[in-house]
Amino acid sequence: MSRSKIPPMPWLAAFESVARTGSVTVSAHELDLTQGAVSRQVQKLEGFLGVELFTRDRKRLKLTPVGVHYAARIRDSLTQISNVTSDIKKNPLGGALELAVLPAFGAHWLAPRLKAFQGHAPEVTVNFTTRLSPFDFSQERFQAAIHFGRDDWPDAQSLHLLDEKLTPVFAASLSQGAVLEPSDLAQLPLIHLESRPRAWSRWMRKNDVDADTQSGMVVDQFEAMLQAAAVGLGVALIPSFLMKDAETRFGLQVLPKTHAIESGAYYLVWPEGMDAYPPLTSFRTWLEGVIR
Repeated sequence: MSRSKIPPMPWLAAFESVARTGSVTVSAHELDLTQGAVSRQVQKLEGFLGVELFTRDRKRLKLTPVGVHYAARIRDSLTQISNVTSDIKKNPLGGALELAVLPAFGAHWLAPRLKAFQGHAPEVTVNFTTRLSPFDFSQERFQAAIHFGRDDWPDAQSLHLLDEKLTPVFAASLSQGAVLEPSDLAQLPLIHLESRPRAWSRWMRKNDVDADTQSGMVVDQFEAMLQAAAVGLGVALIPSFLMKDAETRFGLQVLPKTHAIESGAYYLVWPEGMDAYPPLTSFRTWLEGVIR
């Protein structure tokens, strides 16, 4: 970003104060400046932008439509700068990491390990928010995200966490006590995950099973898939990090004598320029140790 495109901070602070208070006099007191100095800062900003931010009727100032929009955006930016500055002064090596996570990976792989992270970096708090698809970091509050698929998040750096390997599981009621073979899946209902539409067809090819993989129910999350499999609605393809819960919590069985398929990978991703943010640095360093 070219610094020549950014107005000086005193101009922005003067404009935001006048826009908020509606008074040059009040702003002068707030900023510890003279009224003339505040007015000159605002005029310089208008000259820099090439637009009027206020209409002037005698001594009264009223924001123009452009001024209203600009004031809102500048206020948000100044608030962020103020909050970040305050956080660093209070806790220079720590703070909060706002992390966007995929629900199943966050709940079943990351959350159980976070107690160890607390021991590694007690000064850092990790806040989770669920997001199912990539987003623009510049338009969000997140400093990092857990991403599934390929290493292709725009304008971001990444750390490979693990590959996703899918294996079939089913409820005992579905097999009626019989020992299932891979070929038996051709006669059983299948449960599909919306974000892995070709997973079953790939699994069938790898395991030499000739079957129609188009039929069966479709769900949007692994948790729903496990629930559906547990009540005997079909066979589910699940990743290895869910296997413990599948067996202990849902009572599901693993189909023996099969080859798992890889469907993608999980990554920690963060925007360019965020590398040195202390909470992210601590979190990333800890994750690197976990995945070795």
